Amino acid sequence: RLIGLLYKVPMTRILGTEGIGYYNTAYEIYNIGLILSSYSLPLAISKLIAARRIRGRYQDARRVYLCGMAFGITVGTAMTAILLFGSSWITETIFKSPGSALPLAVMAPTVLVFSVMGIIRGYFQGFGNMIPTSVSQIIEQVIHAAVSIVASYLFIRWFADAASPASYGAAGGTLGTLTGALAALIFLSAMMLRHRKSQAELYRRPQSVSTESWKSVFWALLVTLTPIILSQFVYQLSGSVDNSMFGQIMSAKGLTEKERMSLLGIYGGEYRLLTNVPVAIASSLGTSMIPSIVASKTQRDFPAVQKKIRLTVKFNMLIAIPCAVGMGVLAGPIMRLIFGDNSALTRNLLTLGAPAVIFFSLSTVTNAVLQGIDLMRKSVTHSAISLALHVILVYVLLQHFNMGVYGLVIGNVTFALAVCILNWLAIGKALKYRQEIRTTFLLPLVSSAVMGAFALAVYRLVTSITGYYQLGILVSVPLAMILYGILIILTKSVTEEELPDMPFGMRILRLCRKARLIR
Repeated sequence: RLIGLLYKVPMTRILGTEGIGYYNTAYEIYNIGLILSSYSLPLAISKLIAARRIRGRYQDARRVYLCGMAFGITVGTAMTAILLFGSSWITETIFKSPGSALPLAVMAPTVLVFSVMGIIRGYFQGFGNMIPTSVSQIIEQVIHAAVSIVASYLFIRWFADAASPASYGAAGGTLGTLTGALAALIFLSAMMLRHRKSQAELYRRPQSVSTESWKSVFWALLVTLTPIILSQFVYQLSGSVDNSMFGQIMSAKGLTEKERMSLLGIYGGEYRLLTNVPVAIASSLGTSMIPSIVASKTQRDFPAVQKKIRLTVKFNMLIAIPCAVGMGVLAGPIMRLIFGDNSALTRNLLTLGAPAVIFFSLSTVTNAVLQGIDLMRKSVTHSAISLALHVILVYVLLQHFNMGVYGLVIGNVTFALAVCILNWLAIGKALKYRQEIRTTFLLPLVSSAVMGAFALAVYRLVTSITGYYQLGILVSVPLAMILYGILIILTKSVTEEELPDMPFGMRILRLCRKARLIR
């Protein structure tokens, strides 16, 4: 995600807000196609394989993989065809953005690539191995970044005399999406061949029970996959609904396509891009947590299930809360440093919408919990209810209060908040579970508030002395991070027993002992 943030910065400067508006609109449509076809395949495959692996049913696990691959190729091909041949109709009729058709068509084949790649990632995740997924994502993003930047620049120059050069530049950006996915697929395919050779003996070993029929495996895949797809589809649909509503309503109010795309470029290419970085951590932790929860639930070890939920939520909040506070306090200089945008609009969007980091992180993790404990239908229902409320609120804000892009930000925050509330009620009822409040939310919030005040004071002091806002950011942010780390240790937001379970926890524990923060 950090790589994704870094390459979007020069690409935004190359394409401008209009070009990024085309790019983000095409990406939202592509994302819906991806969700409906392959986005949830890793999660479903990992869950099914983990449940069979824990019982030693490796032949059944192999059938899950092969059945998933056939399914992925079929639906991936179908969705690619829909996006490729329907790109003009979708962008013009639904989103009022004809300039997004070309970038969408270029990106369409990526759906098929991701379908195949998702099956392989899910296979490894089901065996408790996140390394192939992690490495392939890094490869994907590095290639994606390099090609997107170069292709955006070249396409803008080559098609400078076209009716809409920004549209061609956005197509260059989406070309990077395709090439990055292809590079990751090549790596994963090599890893799979190596794994199959090393585990050949394991798969020849007879099972203690008879092998599942292909019909049974496919049905299990379909039953597992459908609620996850519906949940992710409804959950992720808010972005596309926002783009469509904004295009339709603002077009009726007299805004040109260029004006609308520029505003959406700021909203999607700057505000949402920044806030999605910490949320991606929640998504990664949620994905890696599901096979572990399934294994504990299969063994009926419910105390372990509750412990894993508690720690995952807590670690997410320890990251999301300070990120939200930091972004809100230093919104102006952050936007100026990263995007070269010093306007009041971008500053206000990030300040107003910073709480979305907390709510989206929490809703992402709680969705993963519901999926892990076989309450996937609940996550579908909750996302649908939240989306309905979101649509009504955004419509009123755009149509009757003329809030423009601010209405999208408010809707973004409230949508995630509604999902959080509904998910927590369902988890509490199903597991008789209550998240610890004091060290999960209250103490990190107090520590983050102190950190935010300190960061703002240091930033203003350094900027007033040196005259360079860049230096103010570079000094205040690292010092604020150190202060926050010290505060959560001193307030015992994280205990000595919990630290080893955190990412890099043992290193942090040794450092705290050396600094005498923990004795």
